[in-house]
Amino acid sequence: MRATVIFSELSLLKRLSYRLNANLSFASETWPAAASVDDPDELVSYSDVPKPLRRKSERKAYVTPMKVLIERAKKEREARKKDPCRVLEEAPENGLLVPELVEVAHRVYQARRSLLSGLSQLVRVIPVLRCELCNEVHIGYVGHEIRTCNGPKSYSRNATHVWRRGGVRDVVFFPKCFHLFDRVGKPRVGHDERFSVPRIPAIVELCIQAGLDLEKHPTRRRTKPVYCIEGRIVDFESLGSGRMRLKENKVRNLVEHNSHLDQLSGEERSNLRDLSKQTLDSWFEMTSGAKKIMEKYVVNTCGYCPEVQVGPKGHKLRMCKASKHQSRNGLHAWQEATIDDVVGPNYVWHVEDLNGPALNNNLKRYYGKAPAVVELCVHAGAPVPDHYTSMMRLDVVSPDRDEVDLVA
Repeated sequence: MRATVIFSELSLLKRLSYRLNANLSFASETWPAAASVDDPDELVSYSDVPKPLRRKSERKAYVTPMKVLIERAKKEREARKKDPCRVLEEAPENGLLVPELVEVAHRVYQARRSLLSGLSQLVRVIPVLRCELCNEVHIGYVGHEIRTCNGPKSYSRNATHVWRRGGVRDVVFFPKCFHLFDRVGKPRVGHDERFSVPRIPAIVELCIQAGLDLEKHPTRRRTKPVYCIEGRIVDFESLGSGRMRLKENKVRNLVEHNSHLDQLSGEERSNLRDLSKQTLDSWFEMTSGAKKIMEKYVVNTCGYCPEVQVGPKGHKLRMCKASKHQSRNGLHAWQEATIDDVVGPNYVWHVEDLNGPALNNNLKRYYGKAPAVVELCVHAGAPVPDHYTSMMRLDVVSPDRDEVDLVA
């Protein structure tokens, strides 16, 4: 009974000290601005910690319910029977661009460049660790002790991770897909074309199809809608292209050399804080813009592996090695993709203090998570985004290692 009373008093003191330290370290501003209590509709919804990775044999969840997909296919089949030869009217199915998304595509592309430039400087100061045997990433000087490794011979190590220094590619992951010269006329890449067609990041291909023009990756632009004759796309227009250039927003090089966070001067800390805010801005602009484009431009992903293809249809390469690939002859099980399939967020465990002890496996239910980009920018000085406050569990005070037996 006495131990319980002492533990409750200690927990209360820790909560008060943690809230005081959080206000001092993360400042009073929020990201974006906090909603007023008077308007409950404006409050940020609760976001729980992401669920563990699914089993390799399980298929990804469908974005659109299967019943809706079946009804949509029936309507398209009936419309094709009534009018075998028709002009496609809605963009981008008719080969034309969606005008209001052209500028969004340019902003997303520039935001990606700004994000990578900022992350390349932040990783010089904020330590990034990755496991040598699996895809686990951690932000901190000491790797966590949570036993979630699923790499080779993980059973012999009790699923503990083997940490080494990581980089920008471990913070954010951009899966690649095949570049389509004509997304409507030839929407699929055959198995024999796998070495002749270049592969680029899927988010860059998404921007190209939405209106971005890159000299290294030419694409066909149309000025007139195409015809659909018995399910096949036919057009009678010569090749054309359109270009639009926007002013680039470059990130200044604020961190000149590798350094420890505690060794930075006041001016360097201020520059690092500004850099982290700008980097986090670029992250949100890139993801929000990509979501808008994906509402019009189709992106497919395999239901069993991370393969992604931007375009009306998935490619025909027999390269899937995931579950049940024998029954598909190596073909991918294509379905609608989400933003996490185009931009890998790499969720990491949230750490209160980079110099603190390693996270304990027995206390993992008290720890929160956040995308590696958000976790990195927050430790560099950026305010905590409202959307990730509940996911990072900032209002939860985890017990100490010697208090594991005292908590329920």
